[in-house]
Amino acid sequence: MLALRRSERLCEIRKVESPSKDVEKEKRKKRKEEREETCSANKKRKRKDINPNKEDKKIKEDNTKTKKAAKSEDDEIKLENKPERVEKKSRKTKLTQEMFAKRLSNITKYVGAHVSISGGVQNAITNSLFIGGNAFAIFLRNQRRWTAPPLDPKNIEAFRENCLQHNYASKFILPHGSYLINLGNPDQEKREKSYQAFLEDLRRCELLGLTLYNFHPGSTVGNCTKEQSIQHIANCINRAHKETSNVTCVIENMAGSGNIVGSRFEELADIISRIDDKNRIGVCIDTCHAFAAGYDLRTDQAYEETMKEFSRHIGFQYLRGMHLNDSETELGSLRDRHANIGKGYLGLEAFRLIMNDDRLNGIPLVLETPIGPDDELSDYHREIELLYGLIGRKSPITTNCVKAHITEKNKEKRKSKNQSKR
Repeated sequence: MLALRRSERLCEIRKVESPSKDVEKEKRKKRKEEREETCSANKKRKRKDINPNKEDKKIKEDNTKTKKAAKSEDDEIKLENKPERVEKKSRKTKLTQEMFAKRLSNITKYVGAHVSISGGVQNAITNSLFIGGNAFAIFLRNQRRWTAPPLDPKNIEAFRENCLQHNYASKFILPHGSYLINLGNPDQEKREKSYQAFLEDLRRCELLGLTLYNFHPGSTVGNCTKEQSIQHIANCINRAHKETSNVTCVIENMAGSGNIVGSRFEELADIISRIDDKNRIGVCIDTCHAFAAGYDLRTDQAYEETMKEFSRHIGFQYLRGMHLNDSETELGSLRDRHANIGKGYLGLEAFRLIMNDDRLNGIPLVLETPIGPDDELSDYHREIELLYGLIGRKSPITTNCVKAHITEKNKEKRKSKNQSKR
């Protein structure tokens, strides 16, 4: 009886539990369907990201434009709040403002500087104008190479036109020869190489319409004497005169170091005496070289003694130009070390005497002084103004601080060298 009741009760419990199991199944089914829907939705979303439709693209483009607009507004606000930047003037911009104002007219002294032909030989005129130069010197090509490409015909034409337009007569332009040339070399093959470079320079002068050509005479080599070297130099000049038409060869005096020819006026006179066409030979006095070779220019008396020496041995009729340089070394040092005007052992008094010497009128007076680390042409501009300011000044100029300046400069050089070694 008891067993029967228990079995009946179990049946009733099963009947009650069975519907709850169905509900559970339904719930599981729904959850599964929901998961499947979520997965399919995620897959669709991924596909859209990989291949966005036009609407999605448009939304993205709009968002990008909005971001850019916001950024530009921020930039504008920053620019408005930013203090005004002071424009840094370049070398040429700075000098253009005073380009013609400092170039004097109605003058007897034609002062200028050695200027660059970078970018074309015609740029020499522009560079000379920037510094207010009334004369200038140039290298006709790379002075440390034997060969050079020919001059561009367009640049030649532009050079001639610029000279004409800005009143640079050929007698105030003093091109400088290559440092490699040594017409005094006893070795025939090497001397011929120098001669061909020398001749090439003279022909370039003719193409540019220039009538002067300044060069270093050369040096003895081996057992060759100065007498022999001088004869070689004269022979080369005579030969070049026959192969060119109108360029005057202008020999520069030298500082006298080593076996170099031309430090004494007598040596220059010896070369001139051997030239057949005397109308096409001349001399350029470098003040630093003369001082280093023992020719004093610092006082009125010393200056006159030097000029008398020059007149006695060579003659002012042969003086075709001057290089105006102060000297970093003392009188008779035989060392070629240029210094800025008034800041060397020569001092301003020497240049006052030069600028007031009528015998030096009508020739190019060319600066070859050191310029700033950035090749700043305004250094030349200031020195040209300084030299013109000496004209008419009668009282002697004393320069007591020159030695101190040179000593300080040498100390700075040694200091910078020591720092670079570290």
